Amino acid sequence: MYASLAQHVRDIINPSEHDMAYFLSTLNEVSLQKGAFLLQPGVVVNQEYFVVSGCLKAYYMDARGNKHILQFAIENWWIGDFEAFYNQSASKLYIEAIEDAKLLSLSYKALQSVYSEAPIFERYFRVLVTKAFISQQKRILSTQEKNTQERYLEFCDAYPTIQNRIANYDIANYLGVTAENLSRVRNTLKKLKIS
Repeated sequence: MYASLAQHVRDIINPSEHDMAYFLSTLNEVSLQKGAFLLQPGVVVNQEYFVVSGCLKAYYMDARGNKHILQFAIENWWIGDFEAFYNQSASKLYIEAIEDAKLLSLSYKALQSVYSEAPIFERYFRVLVTKAFISQQKRILSTQEKNTQERYLEFCDAYPTIQNRIANYDIANYLGVTAENLSRVRNTLKKLKIS
């Protein structure tokens, strides 16, 4: 279970065997069944999670009860309510398993210890945060500038192995369009053999 995370780390940084062993020793295994919640609003967030297998979605519910999907996470991705994690505050998000999932959890306290004992991991997490920030900025610009077809094709590029694992209505929600509109786009693309 730890091998995929170790490889993910090595793809970004080159820690010593000692530093890697220390980092991996701070993690805990978590299993989640399809439909179960990893996190719900109001819970103080003390963990973030690396996805070993499975698929999850993070979303919030607005005052009218509408769901807004912020993130999907599959193998080799991190997921959590990062604002609440870093501020050690209550979550505003739901994180739900779309498929059965196996995860590795890292507590806030353990992360601070890793930064102290194996400082190279500050670079690992800085790279991840930078990539996430860039991805979020691209998504905001895409929502403001692009039509449904362009946004869907961008989604397929960003998540090439995920689109068949997620319901059409969840993809539509993530893209900020109706499920009907997305179905029309997907059908058009199938006819053109683009998707």
